[in-house]
Amino acid sequence: MLLPTEPTAAEAQDAIVEEFAFFGDWSERYQYLIDLGKRLPPFAEEWKTEANRLQGCQSKVWIVPHVRDGRLFFSAASDSSIVSGLVYLALRVYSGRSAEEIRGTPADFVQTIGLSRHLSPTRSNGFSALLAFIQQTAESA
Repeated sequence: MLLPTEPTAAEAQDAIVEEFAFFGDWSERYQYLIDLGKRLPPFAEEWKTEANRLQGCQSKVWIVPHVRDGRLFFSAASDSSIVSGLVYLALRVYSGRSAEEIRGTPADFVQTIGLSRHLSPTRSNGFSALLAFIQQTAESA
């Protein structure tokens, strides 16, 4: 499971925006996404089940929520390198946060860094499904 690196979800989003601003074009940003995906913690093979598979993604994405000390943590993996980077970004913002903080923090970084304009429709739909899963998990927590 990914532990938060910034104190709040808003600060995580700000850090992501700053990092992506460093790169001049989208080929560099895609490479950065691939590099970020390599930072995902190992994901247990036994979790790669249909029950844990995120629906709405063309690539295979598995996600498992955990609750610890009143905070939601997420473990996730994908079979795609770019999608793994997208998963990393979502978990960096939301994993390790309270349900209240997750519910109160829209994924503004997606628009700000231009992801919504530069992802294929299938990746964009999958990323939206991932963000919706995280929000729904927070709603039911």
